[in-house]
Amino acid sequence: MKTIRLFPLELRRLLQSRPTWLILLLTVASPVLGLTLYQPTSADTMLSLYLANPSIAGGAAGGILFGLLTVYELNRVGRSRADALMDAAVSPLTMALVRLLALLAAAVMTAAITMLVWLPISMRLIGSVFGGVDYALAYLLLMGLALPLSIPAAAAAYQFTRRVDLSLVLFAAFAALSLTVLADDWQLCWLNPCVWALSDDFSNFRIFRSVAWMRLTWLSALAGVWTVSYLCIRQYGKGVLGSLARGARRVCRPVIALLLLACSGAAYAAQPLVDHSNPDETAMTFYEVPYAENVVCTGRSARVFPDTSTGSLSGTASYQFQNTSGQEQNVAFGINPGYTISHVQANGAAVPFSVSEYQEYNEAMLEVTLPADEQVELVMDYSGFPQESRNMSTMQGSKEISTEYLCLENSTLSPRLMNVLPGENGYPATIEITLPASMTAIPFGSSEAEVVAEHDNGTKTWRYEVGGTGGILYAGDYIREDIEAGGMTIAFYYGRKHQSVMEAAGAVDAVKAVVDYCTEHYGTLSFGTGETLKLIQSRVTGGGYAADGASLLDEADFTADNLGNTDKGGGAGEVMIHELVHQWWGLGNMFDTSDAADPWSAEGLTVYTTYRIVKELYGEAYAQEHYVDQWQQAVDDYYLDFYVRNPDYLANLPEDKQLEITNNLAYVRQYCEMPLKILQAEQLVGGEAAMDQILNRLFNREIDPAYPYLTYQDFLHACGLTEEDLNLD
Repeated sequence: MKTIRLFPLELRRLLQSRPTWLILLLTVASPVLGLTLYQPTSADTMLSLYLANPSIAGGAAGGILFGLLTVYELNRVGRSRADALMDAAVSPLTMALVRLLALLAAAVMTAAITMLVWLPISMRLIGSVFGGVDYALAYLLLMGLALPLSIPAAAAAYQFTRRVDLSLVLFAAFAALSLTVLADDWQLCWLNPCVWALSDDFSNFRIFRSVAWMRLTWLSALAGVWTVSYLCIRQYGKGVLGSLARGARRVCRPVIALLLLACSGAAYAAQPLVDHSNPDETAMTFYEVPYAENVVCTGRSARVFPDTSTGSLSGTASYQFQNTSGQEQNVAFGINPGYTISHVQANGAAVPFSVSEYQEYNEAMLEVTLPADEQVELVMDYSGFPQESRNMSTMQGSKEISTEYLCLENSTLSPRLMNVLPGENGYPATIEITLPASMTAIPFGSSEAEVVAEHDNGTKTWRYEVGGTGGILYAGDYIREDIEAGGMTIAFYYGRKHQSVMEAAGAVDAVKAVVDYCTEHYGTLSFGTGETLKLIQSRVTGGGYAADGASLLDEADFTADNLGNTDKGGGAGEVMIHELVHQWWGLGNMFDTSDAADPWSAEGLTVYTTYRIVKELYGEAYAQEHYVDQWQQAVDDYYLDFYVRNPDYLANLPEDKQLEITNNLAYVRQYCEMPLKILQAEQLVGGEAAMDQILNRLFNREIDPAYPYLTYQDFLHACGLTEEDLNLD
């Protein structure tokens, strides 16, 4: 009862302190660091740039500030040499708890004020893709919970040591570890959550769940550590051990500490978000599983039911086998490590199965014993929360399942058959998936999904036919535009939240212009069916890829920030053209990017092709002003750069500064110098028509599977030129 009575008095005293208000104001202003100095995300989505970066930076800075305030406040009575009087009036254990609660209340108030102050700023910076749910979750999880983590951490350091200098050193070291050594460990970076990107167009619940799990794990751990330090608070003139022995007389106190620490350890070990795949990415154990003798798969099907409220999934998979061996056979499947398997039956009878502890490439191996029957129908139920690969734990988000988006790949969609050969007709498969009515199902490939049932609960069941042992399915709140271009029908899918951005950029016109131009000048894309092609905007993934009949467009390429990048084009529509040209130079032809400083990359040919398309659309004068002249100016400035002329000075700079400068210089070389070289090559080979013929031959060349990349030497050889011929002196 005394704690409850003293709490409002201590909180009022704390809020009347000038240092408290200084810390509060600095914390409220700290998200500005995420717009300038500290930008931990690596994607250029609007929510990454203007929500994730400010909130993470605000959490890191605010956490450190509140740690300092905590040590300052805990030392206040000792600094005034009134600790003996205070201890005589109130138990030091009671006052420690009261001070902790008051500091936590001040942190909550600070987080609330920060959210209110930054709300209009974030709305203006983020623009049309701003969402209230993303904003609230980002500031609560990425920033807000950093403050109550820092307070018990700093308080525990002071209560253990009773020295300001030593407690500040311990807290600073703890914070520095999170910002440096542990920054790439999503479970251990307690101060700065490991968030690589937030999606503008689709939901981010998967990443927020990951951050919430990490925060709650650390909250339990630091609460346990604080409770242990609470028992060490000096009493009756005793030292740390004597005080610990006396404080532990009430058994509930050490029991609470042990329970909190045990809960934290259990949460760390049993986290459901990331698997335990072999970190050796060269391991190929699952590909070495011997094929089952005289067994073929003649067909398969799956009925899939995503739970968009929890991010989990359940399903039933059926496989038809022909077993001519006359014996029982072991059949292997790859499953997502987050799934559990149940009710495995062959021809209606239960059969033995096992799931391996070993995991590889985001899969665990399920082994099922087939009976000796010649015709076998194997049916199994599976369910769970799909886990992401351990090797990609710093880039979580791909396994998002929500009402706005999902991507189910191979064993995440249904168990993937590993060691059974196909029948005469391959691996024919029928997939059914039940989704909210607002979502569109898009098989990645040439297959088309159709609605086969509508349900009273606001869901629809989609069905499609596909071949192979796996498959990829995208679904989301998409808008579809059908575009006739290049002799094909282009089905262009993009997120509904991105509609205004796409319309402002003239996305449909850009797709038509690029496909018509590139098909005419270079040839059709090898991954098109010849009649149709799907262009699917995905959740931010860090890149795109293509397969028969479909190509993926990363949403980060079409953000308002990227579409305003004048290095890629004179306006949003031209940047859209630039990103679409990558279907030919980047996906249609790959480039070896092992050397980031090499000017030869997909960007050079993409920028050059964008210039040619813009020249055709808007005229030579416009293209000269907005492209060639800007390339030349950037290259001239590049060769006047101090660090280009004096590379020895660059080598003496700190590594982070070296990387920043090198990246900026490499950007100029790839986006400006290389297009100028290609333009010079165009003039040397006889003009645009001759260059088009050369690029057409390069695009349609026979590709070596061992090294499928288009190299600078390939380009020079096709042009009949040497590197010296393209010097820009």
